[in-house]
Amino acid sequence: MMHESTRLGASRDATMDILGTAPELREGPQLNAILALLAERRQMDLSDLSATEQAQIIAARTQELLPSSAQLAELLTDARDAGRQLIVKFGIDPTAADVHVGHAVPMIVASRFQRMGHRVVFIIGDITAKIGDPSGRVADRPPLTDDDIQRNMRSYRDQVSPFFNFDDADFRFNSEWLAPFGLPEFIGVLEKLPLSASLQREDFRNRLSAGSGLTMAELVYSVVMALDSVEISADIEIGGLDQLLSMQMCRRVMENHGQKPEVVVATGLIEGTDGTGAKMSKSKGNYVGLAFDPKDVFGKLMSAADRLLPAYLESLTELLDPEIALVQEMMRDRRIHPMGVKTLLASDVTAAIHGLEVAESSRIGFKAQFSERRYSNTPDVPGVSGSEKADATIAQLFVKVTRLIPSLNQVRRTAKAGGLRLVVEWPGNDKETVTLGVEDADAPIAKLVATHAELLGAANTRSFLKCGRSLIELR
Repeated sequence: MMHESTRLGASRDATMDILGTAPELREGPQLNAILALLAERRQMDLSDLSATEQAQIIAARTQELLPSSAQLAELLTDARDAGRQLIVKFGIDPTAADVHVGHAVPMIVASRFQRMGHRVVFIIGDITAKIGDPSGRVADRPPLTDDDIQRNMRSYRDQVSPFFNFDDADFRFNSEWLAPFGLPEFIGVLEKLPLSASLQREDFRNRLSAGSGLTMAELVYSVVMALDSVEISADIEIGGLDQLLSMQMCRRVMENHGQKPEVVVATGLIEGTDGTGAKMSKSKGNYVGLAFDPKDVFGKLMSAADRLLPAYLESLTELLDPEIALVQEMMRDRRIHPMGVKTLLASDVTAAIHGLEVAESSRIGFKAQFSERRYSNTPDVPGVSGSEKADATIAQLFVKVTRLIPSLNQVRRTAKAGGLRLVVEWPGNDKETVTLGVEDADAPIAKLVATHAELLGAANTRSFLKCGRSLIELR
């Protein structure tokens, strides 16, 4: 039980008091008060917590903690008694430029260790990235160049920086020690490890049985990764649950080197927003990108399945277990509507990335667009001139002109499903909506204007093209 005299304890009590009033949460001062408290927590010094309390708030956001939460508490206690910072390892293989909120989950945990007073060391895998982490893959990955790695690393750091203070962390490239690492020395590491330690991996066995490739480099990936832990004498390592077997190898190799094995903190993998059970990923389109426009971050989270709310609140916000439990209880008792809780989630994640004021603007825009269905009240809608873009197709406006949608085919698919529309609004609440088909998506704007000349030419109106959740004002 966290003591109320701590900073976090006082913040928890304030939040519980607000929740106890059964706030509507979709707007108003109570929502803003909770968002302000959560914003403070993202920067809050956690050093006044006891070692047991510190271990508890880490364990509460961890899928697997090895060897145990008690061992972590003991490690934190020993470090406090000795007056030393723990070395918290976070390995990054910069294999992609696009980052989504799922990648921020271990960063949030790393931030908590940092705010407890410990030192986070980023191991940038400029050697291991050339192998490519084989976890969960069904085939080998094309090798990356040095330029790819540097570009991806810059992108990763920029996108994840809202969740972590990179200025107060160490950065090491594992080429520092792996590039000069000799073959006899590496063989000496391998000869102490049974082959079964790698072949017990289910993903490896599945690839082999399916006839897919598995290189020797991938087979020893976790061993190479373990040498990073040995080099920095890591006390703790943070990674996603898909890294668990590799982090267990780190413990084994450290022990073989006469070091105390690191404590492994494995965070859960985020499900995609579509609620199908698939992991969040760019390829499935069920992700919330950290580089998304604020209104798209907010809108994508608002579209998430209701059943994902508890997991998203745990993984993506600074809400504590008692607060999340109370929110769930109030939803079950219908004292809080799930849409209100979703608004809290979407507002807080948007605020973490873009700030409280931008999050509020996104919330107002979402309400105008999807609750009030009044697009004229939606802020920052991109606009195009119908006369200047007369030769462009509707699909091209969304993809090439405003870049709101990634492909022409996605516009066509949305049109086929009835999601492409022309909306004309008059002052007040009057409006007219025309559903457009696939043939309209590929027709030039000039044809749209000619076909609906009377509607588009009406006085004192504003006209919008809507494709799914994306919106363009046609001027």
